[in-house]
Amino acid sequence: MEEERLEMMLGSYGGKVSVLEWETESGAAEETMLLWGIQQPTLSKQNAFVSHSSLQLLLDACGHSLSILQSPSSLGKPGVTGAVMWDSGVVLGKFLEHAVDLGILVLQGKKVVELGSGCGLVGCIAALLGAQVILTDLPDRLRLLKKNVESNLRHGVRGSAAVKELTWGDDPDNDLIEPPPDYVLGSDVIYSEGAVVDLLDSLTQLCRPQTTVFLSGELRNDTVLECFLEAAVKDFVVGRIDQSQWHPDYCSPRVVMYILVKK
Repeated sequence: MEEERLEMMLGSYGGKVSVLEWETESGAAEETMLLWGIQQPTLSKQNAFVSHSSLQLLLDACGHSLSILQSPSSLGKPGVTGAVMWDSGVVLGKFLEHAVDLGILVLQGKKVVELGSGCGLVGCIAALLGAQVILTDLPDRLRLLKKNVESNLRHGVRGSAAVKELTWGDDPDNDLIEPPPDYVLGSDVIYSEGAVVDLLDSLTQLCRPQTTVFLSGELRNDTVLECFLEAAVKDFVVGRIDQSQWHPDYCSPRVVMYILVKK
């Protein structure tokens, strides 16, 4: 099945990706079964690049030493997300840096919207790579997010970063969609079936055909991922980015990365 997949470039990303195309309703289920079979996420270490007991995550990126504050005490509270970093965020951030270094991705001067920014690592890296970034999250997550953006983007930033409230499913403010973003980013945003509809609603509102979406996620629940993919392919061309294109020091069998472009 994997060998028969169409490989092509999608959107503004210069690497080839494995395009998800299926003619039967079981296509999304087959993709998740394939992932779990190939990567066997449950057999590898969780949180290889992060620690949920630590108050901060230290990471070198784009010639900067980033210090991302976390709120471990908030982890596990009902309804609270984005209080700590997950491997998928580190993987996505370092993937962006690696792709820019290879010349297969250009973020300099591009408008980027990040969904569910959480602690803000991915958006900060995008700003360091020259993008004009708007980091978004729920109202109760903005305090920690703003603190991390302000403390990590003081000097030598090629782009810019602003923090804005966005609840998935709500109408986005005009400055998020006009002009349309060149890129939309999200890490660990596919975490519950209930959130899938609102996430896709926001992606549909934010994106134009020229917008390229990068989503990375933890392989925790095959049902949730299947639900997302099944719905996403109706409005987006979806491709999976092979781990051979990720930063070589930041790969994990517990993480998957997709690229989406509006049909």
